[in-house]
Amino acid sequence: MELTGATRPQTLAYGLTDSPIGQLAWIAEKFKEWTNSDTVPEDAVSRDDLLANVMLYWLTGTAGSSAQLYYETAHPPGGRHRSERGTVPTAIAVLPRDITLPVRRLAERTDNIVRWTQLARGGYFGLY
Repeated sequence: MELTGATRPQTLAYGLTDSPIGQLAWIAEKFKEWTNSDTVPEDAVSRDDLLANVMLYWLTGTAGSSAQLYYETAHPPGGRHRSERGTVPTAIAVLPRDITLPVRRLAERTDNIVRWTQLARGGYFGLY
């Protein structure tokens, strides 16, 4: 699965900041795909929560800068990836409907995993 923000964040930013309907369509689609939704986002999250999420991005004008995070994660500075194992104690919650699922043996190479919890439900937005 390709995340548009990971490859073309500025293109995505124009569409998300041009229209509140565009912002709503993007967020609604993400809530449908990345939650415990069967057919519509409201299966997993209330309309009030969905609209609050949309308004947070719309009123603050931060849709573009939030998309930049995906690009920077996919393209670390200098093309380098972290190779030394971290020392900070780290807990991982694996949510079955998340957009990417962590692989424990890979995570343990770079992080000091002290807790690994696999939850029965949830996705990108937490337990929705």
